[in-house]
Amino acid sequence: MKSAIILFPGTNREKDMADALRRAGGAEPAMVWHRETTLPPVDLIVAPGGFSYGDYLRCGAMAGNSPIMRAVAERAKAGVHVLGVCNGFQILTEVGLLPGALMRNAGLKFICKTTPLRIENSDTAFTHLCPPDRPMMTPVAHNEGAYVADPETLDRLEGEGRVVFRYADENGAVTEAANINGSQRNIAGVINDAGTVLGMMPHPENATAPHLAGVDGLPLFRSLVERLS
Repeated sequence: MKSAIILFPGTNREKDMADALRRAGGAEPAMVWHRETTLPPVDLIVAPGGFSYGDYLRCGAMAGNSPIMRAVAERAKAGVHVLGVCNGFQILTEVGLLPGALMRNAGLKFICKTTPLRIENSDTAFTHLCPPDRPMMTPVAHNEGAYVADPETLDRLEGEGRVVFRYADENGAVTEAANINGSQRNIAGVINDAGTVLGMMPHPENATAPHLAGVDGLPLFRSLVERLS
């Protein structure tokens, strides 16, 4: 599987993402600067985490207007798979590749911890190797991670199986107490209607080795390598 990682001023998880892709068996990812206007031939495009443009104006808004995002949108419309993590998720909503928006955490504080995620849809290119019977322990690190959308959009996402991850407790129960940032319906990750663009706030790339936060995130990347190679 060939992949490209998009770099913006303030991106800080590109090396973590590259390590995760390599651990899963993917080819060495290409690093693409935000001012570029074209992408190499790839199977997967990744918008990683960080603080693009210092999160000034609105998280992901300035990055969404970078030249490279026009190429990303074109590739996405052509069926190339796209993964946006944390700030990358925010960027994907800003450019309209995913519905909804990410707002300030309910507690108005930055959250940095490992949290359980319930896998709601294990029939995607991103999750088909993820064990659906137990929570996926995944680090989070964000200040604007509360997923919001209008009721009609939320109902459509639910009805079409496009909610992929929810914040849950260690037993996999979706509860108000497990909702770490105030996301509507505990939503932690959603996918587009074609099943090719996934955005999620938690960082699976930081759970791909024992010396990190464990290996629960590795099946996500192995899913992509198996499906897209």
